[in-house]
Amino acid sequence: MTTIIDENPNETWAGLAEKTDAILVDVRTNAEWSFVGIPDLASLNKQAMLIEWKQFPTMAQNNSFASQLMDNLNGTAPSDVYFLCRSGVRSLAAAALMSDVFAAQGWSVNCINVSEGFEGDVDPNGHRGIINGWKAQGLAWRQS
Repeated sequence: MTTIIDENPNETWAGLAEKTDAILVDVRTNAEWSFVGIPDLASLNKQAMLIEWKQFPTMAQNNSFASQLMDNLNGTAPSDVYFLCRSGVRSLAAAALMSDVFAAQGWSVNCINVSEGFEGDVDPNGHRGIINGWKAQGLAWRQS
């Protein structure tokens, strides 16, 4: 049985550190990874899996998302899969889809939405990355 859970970035970091088989799937676009940055999990001896949920520049749904993720798992069910996007909206949709896909495989996987996302909510000045989110929490990240 699969479960969808919401966790903030700090809880996500702790979960990734605690469970060796837990993974992070960054569902943002290639442009976001390149220009905004990606989570740096090197200190956890992990690497974020980068799979677009919507494809830049048209923002059309990536109909291969589930198969790309399943291919990357190589037939192994992780205990926890964390899904991350800019603010927690696309990642929630990805977690819901994969919850169904994992259940259809007979896998018991916690699908976890990183609720604040990488950049978080918009502040009163229209800026992200200040109020909440991965970056605002001071978690490790890098730019290409």
